[in-house]
Amino acid sequence: MTAFNFFSHGTQDLYPTFLQVQHGFGPHEVGLIAVIYNVGAIIGGISFGSLSERFGRRRIIIIAAVLSLVVLPLWAFAASAVWLAIGAFLMQVMVQGAWGVIPAHLTEMSPDAIRGFYPGVTYQLGNLLAAFNLPIQERLAAAHGYPFALAATIGPVLIAVAVLTAIGKDATGIRFGTKQSSVIAFADHDDGR
Repeated sequence: MTAFNFFSHGTQDLYPTFLQVQHGFGPHEVGLIAVIYNVGAIIGGISFGSLSERFGRRRIIIIAAVLSLVVLPLWAFAASAVWLAIGAFLMQVMVQGAWGVIPAHLTEMSPDAIRGFYPGVTYQLGNLLAAFNLPIQERLAAAHGYPFALAATIGPVLIAVAVLTAIGKDATGIRFGTKQSSVIAFADHDDGR
């Protein structure tokens, strides 16, 4: 989840600043590009989430990460507003495509005994550890420029997401424990009232 949070925050948090500082875009252009890439995020989350039902969670996450690597040069190094918007749109389709799978994936990987606890805590621990992403990107941008900072931080993270996701068995469609908890058993008990 640390790699996943680096993936999402690393492609979103610094991007408006990159558009303003690197390219000199005003608030209108930055806002328009942000709307465009957020539409891509919605499309990616829905479509890749749906595809994961058919092709497996891990496979779809890996495909999204690899396709993000393909989009990376356009997203970070394009020169015009149109190409940057297209790159940002495609990047967010892939980023949120991978993220659209995460809730189901974490739940399916969770042990029965802590299924309600595990996904949220795992996500938040990953988010905590990924909080270092923005200062790292800012320092790299100050030293080497924004395109380098974005590419240098996101490229390795995409590879990490693909490799870490490939480890282990896909649990898509897992049947959860068959024992009912005492709360469910109590609620289902018909006492004749």
